[in-house]
Amino acid sequence: MDAFGDLLRGVRAQGSLFGSSTLTPPWSLHFVDGAPLTLCTVLRGGGWIVPERRPPERLGVGDTVIVRGPAPFLFVDEVGTRAEPVECGAFCSTPEQGGTRYRLGWHDAGSGGEDTTTLVVGAYPVRGEISRRLLDALPVVLRVESGGGPGSVWDHLAAEVAADTPGQQVVLDRLLDWMLVCTLREYFDRPGGTPPGWYSAGRDPVVGGALRLLHEDPAA
Repeated sequence: MDAFGDLLRGVRAQGSLFGSSTLTPPWSLHFVDGAPLTLCTVLRGGGWIVPERRPPERLGVGDTVIVRGPAPFLFVDEVGTRAEPVECGAFCSTPEQGGTRYRLGWHDAGSGGEDTTTLVVGAYPVRGEISRRLLDALPVVLRVESGGGPGSVWDHLAAEVAADTPGQQVVLDRLLDWMLVCTLREYFDRPGGTPPGWYSAGRDPVVGGALRLLHEDPAA
């Protein structure tokens, strides 16, 4: 196994939380779950991710961010918005949705105009399996610009969340794992990026093979 695969070994969502919001400005969503990792993708419009004690990050259409917890963060229409923060946690789903864990409670149908923003979020619950090594290797906010990341998987995700079918939670958990791997790989491979030295070395046509052998069997 290569070093990147080894870093992700054991990552396994259990009871992942998903949600989708169509928002009309002004808005301020306050994510308070304490999730170790949260993935956010903008399908329409744009906004700002505002982590605690960190610079805000602008998100446009198709952009994806991974936010490392457990500190809470905001998604707002603009920095300094006049909107009152709405807490978004594991139990903010609406009664008509059966009280599920999926974070569908922030939905605002809006006017359907050009100023609306659609956000999709997937979060690893605190009890999930995610390695300390992986968390230590990531920045607090990791952003992949439009055109990268999982892409059309969000269509499958939307269809899965909308249906109440056997094995639904298992499918959602595996989708979140897959999206995490794809987003991290896209981030490390982005043009002009500065991936970790171990990642770049592993992709080298000469050095990579030797490193993989050393990684698989150091004693030899």
